Amino acid sequence: MKIEEEIKQDKFTSEFEKTSVNILFTSSWLHSLLSSALKPYGISVQQYNVLRILKGQCSKPAMLGLIQERMMDKMSNATRLVDKLIEKGLVDRKQCPMNRRQVDIVITKEGLALIEKIQPALNKIDHSFGINDEEARILNQLLDKFRS
Repeated sequence: MKIEEEIKQDKFTSEFEKTSVNILFTSSWLHSLLSSALKPYGISVQQYNVLRILKGQCSKPAMLGLIQERMMDKMSNATRLVDKLIEKGLVDRKQCPMNRRQVDIVITKEGLALIEKIQPALNKIDHSFGINDEEARILNQLLDKFRS
C-alpha cells in the first residue's frame, strides 16, 4: 500500500519529505511486526538486539560500552536490558579476570538456543516483504546512501 493511503495524506511538499515520512512509517511498522513475533518468546526488540550483538561476539565477552555502541536504538538503556536478560538466564555478567574494574557480558547457551528458536519467525517476516534479493540489495544501498 502506498504511504499516501497508509497515512491518509494526498500530497507532500517534496519527494524528500515523502521519503522521510515513508521511512519513519515503515520503521514503526517493522518494529511492530518484530515486537509481535518476539512477544511469545518473552523478549523485546531491544533485548533481541542485545542477544544478537553478543552472539556476534563469537563467545568473546563484551563490555557494556560495546553493546551500547552497537545497539540499533541508541536511546536504549543497555544496563537495564542486560539486567533483564540476566534475570531470564539469557546472558551472564562476570568480572573480567584481567581487569577487575571491567565487567564482561556473554550470551548463555539458553540465549543462543532462544535466538535459534526465534529465527524461523523472523525469516517468515523477512520473506513477507514482497521484494526479491536484488531489490533488497538495492534498497540496502539506498538506505546506506541516505544515512551518509
